[in-house]
Amino acid sequence: MSILSNWYRPVAGAVTVCAGLALPMHFAAAAETVKIGVLAPLTGPAASDGEEFVRGVEWAIEEANEKGGVAGYTFEAEVADVKDGSAANVSSAVERLLGTDGVEIILTGYASLSMFEVDLMMEADMPYIAAGPSPSFAAITSQAPEDYWCCWSYTASFKGYETDVLPTIESLAADGKISIDDKKVAIISSDNPYSKTISEGMKTVFEDAGWTITVDELVPYGEVSDWRASLAKIRQDPPDLVINTDYLPGNSALFLNQFLEQPTDSVVFLQYAPSVPEFVKLTGEKSNGVLYNLIGGPIDSPGWPRGQELMREFEKRYGVTSGAYGVGLYEMANMYFKALEIVGDPTDHEAIGNAIGALEVDSVAGPIAFDPATHVALQDDDHVPVTFWQIWDGERFLIKPDKYADGEFKLPPWMEQ
Repeated sequence: MSILSNWYRPVAGAVTVCAGLALPMHFAAAAETVKIGVLAPLTGPAASDGEEFVRGVEWAIEEANEKGGVAGYTFEAEVADVKDGSAANVSSAVERLLGTDGVEIILTGYASLSMFEVDLMMEADMPYIAAGPSPSFAAITSQAPEDYWCCWSYTASFKGYETDVLPTIESLAADGKISIDDKKVAIISSDNPYSKTISEGMKTVFEDAGWTITVDELVPYGEVSDWRASLAKIRQDPPDLVINTDYLPGNSALFLNQFLEQPTDSVVFLQYAPSVPEFVKLTGEKSNGVLYNLIGGPIDSPGWPRGQELMREFEKRYGVTSGAYGVGLYEMANMYFKALEIVGDPTDHEAIGNAIGALEVDSVAGPIAFDPATHVALQDDDHVPVTFWQIWDGERFLIKPDKYADGEFKLPPWMEQ
């Protein structure tokens, strides 16, 4: 059964013009199959994310085809492996999709972390919706937004990743949930555009607030085999808060497991990785008490029924809980279907791109609307929020913001008195 009723709120002016122009092509091309290109890390350290990308798109395609398609078209997925996300592998995957007959749009959770492929899409006039690092995306599209009608970031502005950890920690202290004794923080990052940008922003925020950064470490990007050297530095001067912005679930799980060999009396905040089901599989009960946040992740709480409904449906279909990308790619594919319904002709790429940018939708991540200056989804109290989560007994509980929360922060077991 479809759950797309009342899902979108198109901008009226753009919709009326596009729909009127599209009718002849719509009826001329009925029953044809459109290929939806998917860039995904099917192999390598982020393969668990890539599997979600594909599942989300295939789920949306299955629903659309069961209803007879959209605007007279049915759909199939065309997947290309970006492997480790290196420039060479992403370029090869993009070129394969651009050279595949029938591919009319490309979707991804993330391909490269620098988002350089946005320029390739612009040059090829290919509609593209991505959920990768929005700062890298905006740095490209904001130079000439009118030239990048093709490209839109489902992921909202990442500024909240840099700014919102500190006030959340301080609010927990103000509520008596934790103690901040010395205002000390240890910050570790992986040397990639996503992790490094967030950690650099965090450092500025904490320093401006008078915190002391006891450990400031940048590790090479890729799989980490041992965190003990970094953890030894943390233990020399135990901080109130330990942050690791490495987003790979295997790396993050190893960090936590080795931290718990000799834990300090610190809150542990891990960027993104705990949202991936693989993280809990690798840590088990040791993940209890870990804190993380998401921008654009699913809001799985009674305060946002769409999020709960899609998360339950994904788990029913695949037997596992969705991270950010399974349900996210489902939403992105449905945004394309809505744009195609408006335009009618999948080969009119510019009209499709503009129709995507004009949509306003209630997504699993919150209300989505795009900033015309950057083509990035808006992040604020009325759009996509920064959500904070804590893991207990393999379950994730949303603790902030209050209007979406379905749980309360509890002191991690390694900090219990």
